[in-house]
Amino acid sequence: MIYADNAATTKICDSAFEKMLPFLREQYGNASSQYSLGAKAKRAVEEARKKIAAAIGAESLEITFTSGGSEANSWAIRCFAETYRNKPVHIITSAIEHHSVRNTCHALEQNGIDVTWLPVKTTGLVDAADVEAAIKPHTKLVSIMLANNEISTIQPIEEIGRLLKDKNIVLHTDAVQAVGHIPVDVKALQIDFLTASAHKFNGAKGTGILYKRSGLGISPLIFGGEQERGLRAGTENVAGIVAAGYAIEESAGMMSDEAKRLCEMVEITIRGVKEKIPSVRVNGDTASRLPGIINLGFCDVSGEALVHLLDLKGICVSASAACTSGRDEPTHVLLALGQNEQQAKSAIRISYGRYNTMDEAAVIASAICDAYAKIKANL
Repeated sequence: MIYADNAATTKICDSAFEKMLPFLREQYGNASSQYSLGAKAKRAVEEARKKIAAAIGAESLEITFTSGGSEANSWAIRCFAETYRNKPVHIITSAIEHHSVRNTCHALEQNGIDVTWLPVKTTGLVDAADVEAAIKPHTKLVSIMLANNEISTIQPIEEIGRLLKDKNIVLHTDAVQAVGHIPVDVKALQIDFLTASAHKFNGAKGTGILYKRSGLGISPLIFGGEQERGLRAGTENVAGIVAAGYAIEESAGMMSDEAKRLCEMVEITIRGVKEKIPSVRVNGDTASRLPGIINLGFCDVSGEALVHLLDLKGICVSASAACTSGRDEPTHVLLALGQNEQQAKSAIRISYGRYNTMDEAAVIASAICDAYAKIKANL
């Protein structure tokens, strides 16, 4: 099998796996317990919190652990909006956000919150000038993702952060696809809320991260005990949190070299496919993008059909984000780029990761061409 759907999830790295195992068996204490077994778990959680904070330029007290990126996104947006209950609230977001942001904003709209949905360029880029033009007197929050999960376009978050400075408007960014893969510094980017997920950078599933700038208020997500400084009640996922700490530490250490390697794999794929299918379209921005994700559009064949044929060859890629797979509808991301329904349904996403090789990139390119030719022959 060749696994090339790392934007959906990644294989846990050896160091993270080995370090989390003791907290599933020998050191299984509750981190809130007062005896030594619990104290060991608490220390492990706090050590992981420091590692996560260091990786994004934050302070450890600014990090809260959740069950995943979707939970963290929903919490940051919904609970922040609720702090302005009975007051006019306006939120600015983009047309290509992850469903956890998109659906949260739709739900808030139904409850009377004013939401502006910014368009994007054909490359998937949000124009910072559009953000500025959309600001209203009651704008309280801007939520723009750092990098898109389908087309990998990296947004001008630093520029957006600069223009929001001193306007008393909070900036949230969904950095689930970015953290661990490109440098992220919350202070340099002037971010107030940032969300991430461990299983996207070779950690374990079930561990999300919410960065909240010190001094910024937010209501608790879950009421109960005093875990996570009273912001998220419930027994901590100690093993998953420990794994996240080691995974981000390892990812940060190899980020530069890994980015170069992944970019080369993407170029091998593009060249190999274009050689036999000149009409193939590369979706997203070709300059400002994550190193390992590529989205290809084939116009006259079904992306789902290509995915199924590649699966028969033991190759795992996707036709859309994992959260929307199984639906017979075009992705909102490609529609927002100005593509029609047929074009949007023709795309596949290949996302390389740490455990992929150059040879696999060449094999995938060849397999895509073979699958494409087979479909065309049967039309």
